[in-house]
Amino acid sequence: MDSAGRPGADVVRDVSFAVPAGEVLGLVGESGSGKTTVALALLGHARRGLRITGGQVLLDGTDLLTLSRRDLRAARGARVSYVPQDPSSALNPALRVGTQIREVLRVHAAEPSVSGAGDPGDRVAEVMREAYLDPTPEMLHRYPHQLSGGQQQRVALAMAFACRPALIVLDEPTTGLDVTTQRHILNTVRSLSRSYGVAAVYVSHDLAVVSGLVSDVAVMYAGRIVEAGPAAALFGDPVHPYTRGLIRAVPSPERAEALTGIDGQQPRPGRRGTGCSFAPRCGYAVAACTTAPPEPVAVGGGRTVRCLRARELEATEPGPLPVAIAPPDAAGPPALSVRGVAASYGSTQVLAGVGFDVPPRACVAIVGESGSGKTTLARCVAGLHRNWTGEIAFQGTPLPRGARQRDQDQLRRVQYIFQNPYTSLNPRKTIGQIIDQQLRQFGDLSRRDRSARVAEVLKDVSLSPDLTSSYPDQLSGGERQRVAIARALAVQPDLLICDEVTSSLDVSVQAIIIELLRRIQAERHLAMIFITHNLALVRSIAQSVVVLHEGTVAEAGLAGQVLEHPATPYTQRLVEDVPKLSR
Repeated sequence: MDSAGRPGADVVRDVSFAVPAGEVLGLVGESGSGKTTVALALLGHARRGLRITGGQVLLDGTDLLTLSRRDLRAARGARVSYVPQDPSSALNPALRVGTQIREVLRVHAAEPSVSGAGDPGDRVAEVMREAYLDPTPEMLHRYPHQLSGGQQQRVALAMAFACRPALIVLDEPTTGLDVTTQRHILNTVRSLSRSYGVAAVYVSHDLAVVSGLVSDVAVMYAGRIVEAGPAAALFGDPVHPYTRGLIRAVPSPERAEALTGIDGQQPRPGRRGTGCSFAPRCGYAVAACTTAPPEPVAVGGGRTVRCLRARELEATEPGPLPVAIAPPDAAGPPALSVRGVAASYGSTQVLAGVGFDVPPRACVAIVGESGSGKTTLARCVAGLHRNWTGEIAFQGTPLPRGARQRDQDQLRRVQYIFQNPYTSLNPRKTIGQIIDQQLRQFGDLSRRDRSARVAEVLKDVSLSPDLTSSYPDQLSGGERQRVAIARALAVQPDLLICDEVTSSLDVSVQAIIIELLRRIQAERHLAMIFITHNLALVRSIAQSVVVLHEGTVAEAGLAGQVLEHPATPYTQRLVEDVPKLSR
């Protein structure tokens, strides 16, 4: 497949795999590797600006790429279906849940792959139960916005499996979900695929999630599959240097260890050179790697590896284990003290009696399921939510409820890094202007000093000062998140609030961001609140953890103690639901 605007600029090339009925193939790799492009091609679709220039997509012997537009439209939904990453944008907000599921069954009722027509109401109830949803009249009459993220995703799964397709393509369907909801979604995918003999392709950047779900894995880099084979062999003994780098970046919920990302970035289409695209980032590269693309090589465990040194690397160890990290010295009175905080939205109470301390120079993780009150608590601390009672004191001084009631120094010293850098950075301003605006609001530096400060903080987050003239849409997701961190650091805060700052990042960029935050925290002696649904990350960044459940503190203590010996059934369930990657 190549870009229609730049003939010959391959987006994906030489991608081949097979998925037996009832099995799940994991398609993994960093953002920009071509995973979603391949996933859409399985439906005979190419995004705007791309075109499919060769190859076959054989489904039960029929090449979908040769079908007429009419036949291809009929096949989608009936023989091959798609579950997108964001169900809130995939579901029609103006139609009730029951209406949308009935519509899928009605549209494809004449297709030969749709069996068990029967009573439409019975079929709707059946597919709802298969997706672990209660088909009550109340649920069927709800609109998508009245469902949680996990419920929306299960509705999308029910619609995808409703017509018993031969192939289902799932594109990052659990990104942004808490570990418990994520586990329910994965169990649903696994059970439905096996029950109905559906071949599934599961696209993800989360290797830990994939390892517990799939039978086979294909690792993509720069539009090619660089390693493929059975999941147990690939994750247990990776051969390709890129696969090894991805696995080293996966956090462990069982150990406090430094995370290691892969330096550099993937080359974009049209700039991938003549040799191995990974060579510029590879510690094993030799001169021959830059002259011609490597061909797939068969290695042990039924795998194929696209690397000139595959045979040699197969006989070597994947590399050293991650380095254990020691907690910082956090002696002294707490930097932040939260006592008896209760918060609500209108008449709905979200938090009740929440209390904890953030020691100086230390990080406290706030974890829990979606809807437990994590972000509301963070917004109360930052003054972004005013409807709360109790006391929040920073360095011994009580903070006013709202940001408008706080003085400039209080606002400067407590900085918030939002979950989504796509929406928290002004798309109409350059990177330099975004950070400069922060400096002008909280200081009186001259224009020259502000420019120097912008360059300094960009270097602190491992970005080039040359990016000051770039706009957010010209940066990768990881670069945008580093800009958001740089903006917060520019005014020299004493407390950082990080709200799900790695939830949409692939494992390598996630590792780089976590190590960046940990380094900056140590160098600047910052206190930090780290909000996450990814419990595996906690021990790599935080020393203490607070577990929220329905707006109350279910458990709190040292991270190692809470994760290794959870004291409450709720925390035990959260820990059990954390996906783990064997290494």
